[in-house]
Amino acid sequence: MSMSAKANMVKALGIVMLLAASPVALAASSEADFNAAYAAAEAANKQAGSLRNQWTTTAAALAAAKQAAAAGDFDRAVAASKEAEALAKASIFQATSEREAWKAIEIR
Repeated sequence: MSMSAKANMVKALGIVMLLAASPVALAASSEADFNAAYAAAEAANKQAGSLRNQWTTTAAALAAAKQAAAAGDFDRAVAASKEAEALAKASIFQATSEREAWKAIEIR
């Protein structure tokens, strides 16, 4: 992997870490908030799947979101959904950046 591809990967993972660590809004989340956040996460995960680059951590975050929502903890469910969306977007970034990066290391 080239240095620029590695740097891009580190940037993407840094963004994921920042999003996952960001505090949840002070107002209590509702079921509607969860539904919207979960739908966005599922859409991003579906796009990652179409690129054949779904991460298992995304599936785990989606499962945690559903479990929290089923328990009525919508703050935690929204946070897990947003984490899942960030992970899915990072996997999309990885797939698209690596689509061309391999050419830089191919033996000519």
